[in-house]
Amino acid sequence: MISWLAGLLYLPRIFVYHSETKDNLEQMNTFNIMEKKLYNYIMMPAMLSTWFFGFLLIYILDFKILYDLWFQIKIILVIFLTYYHFFLGSCVKVFSINQNVKSSKFYRIMNEVPTVLLIFIIFLAVFKPL
Repeated sequence: MISWLAGLLYLPRIFVYHSETKDNLEQMNTFNIMEKKLYNYIMMPAMLSTWFFGFLLIYILDFKILYDLWFQIKIILVIFLTYYHFFLGSCVKVFSINQNVKSSKFYRIMNEVPTVLLIFIIFLAVFKPL
């Protein structure tokens, strides 16, 4: 999960720099390569392994953990992270065809989404408040 989260935090930062690069074609191509490699070779396998090992953990715990409210909320937050992951993938495609219309400020704000979700996910996992 750590490498997946690192990618979720780093890719929007690359988008910030990429969206600020308008006239430098060489730099735009470099960002396109960085974005595609990060998403396809690091983030996608990390997300798939996170889900795989999460399901494996649920199986090992004999599915009893699914009845705990804190775990249900945690799963919902991880689903949101997965949705965010695929949103970033669509942004990679938009940048690759030079069709981005969003500002760097938008990507700066989007960069905070996984941080907020992570805080809640860790709080739920550590303290199990519900």
